[in-house]
Amino acid sequence: MVRNVAGLIAELEPEDFYLLSGVEQGMRFSEWVDRGKLPEYANLTPENVDYRLDRCMSRDLVQRKTIQYEGYQLTFEGYDALALRTFAQRDTIQGVGAPLGVGKESDVLEVQSYKPLALKFHREGYTNFREVNKEREYTADHHHVSWLYTARKAAEREHEVLTELYPDVRVPRPVDHNRHAIVMEKFAGVELGRAKLESSQAVGVLDLVLSELATAYEAGYVHADMSEYNVAVSSEGITVFDWPQAVPTDHDNARELLARDVRNVVGFFRRKYPGTVPEIDAASVTDRIARGAFESVRTDA
Repeated sequence: MVRNVAGLIAELEPEDFYLLSGVEQGMRFSEWVDRGKLPEYANLTPENVDYRLDRCMSRDLVQRKTIQYEGYQLTFEGYDALALRTFAQRDTIQGVGAPLGVGKESDVLEVQSYKPLALKFHREGYTNFREVNKEREYTADHHHVSWLYTARKAAEREHEVLTELYPDVRVPRPVDHNRHAIVMEKFAGVELGRAKLESSQAVGVLDLVLSELATAYEAGYVHADMSEYNVAVSSEGITVFDWPQAVPTDHDNARELLARDVRNVVGFFRRKYPGTVPEIDAASVTDRIARGAFESVRTDA
């Protein structure tokens, strides 16, 4: 997990954020930003750039590399600091709390606002940038793509999809978005993969999950990364989360991705609740979802 920098925000001065924003701007054009260009990007004097670099490097908000030139790059902590400052300026959040979840491609923290919310930092490309860059559609048409760009586009995509789907689909309610971060409603429940359902509940929960996929399809989206790790189960029902890889239903591979989502969900229930969940034809379920005719898995039993 990337270090939580919320405690550093009060230590930083406005000019420190000018420097961080300048490095961010430079990273649009190159992976490492030439030291000589930072005064222009950050709108600071060369002497002030030196001072701010020392302050930000001592807090691990930027890093340096000497190649043919002296170059600088934001760390994820530096990018987090920029997003947190923007949310604070907008009064979206007043404080940052404990971690709620740490994943391969995101960190989720509790934040305080008018009510407890969740802050999701996208980390796509942090450890496996080349693989993520190859797989994600939103990076396909860009020659220079950094982890910063990849994470930002993932957050933009997820926020866009959540905004389109909520409240018709049981997804987290989106509250705000900046850079690689999304503030959303904190939802209750336990991950489906860790939930212990009674035998009598398994088919009902499976129906709920597939019904949400069907409603999302009607609304124009396929999740495209569906598994037991992005569904939360609670006494109030289910929540389907993690939508950065979602594709519109007019995408060339939408039907194939929908079929994979259905197979993943059905396969999980078959493995975890053998003999409880009826034999289900995943292809038939996929077809009925695509035609807007899905009602229940019991139709295939």
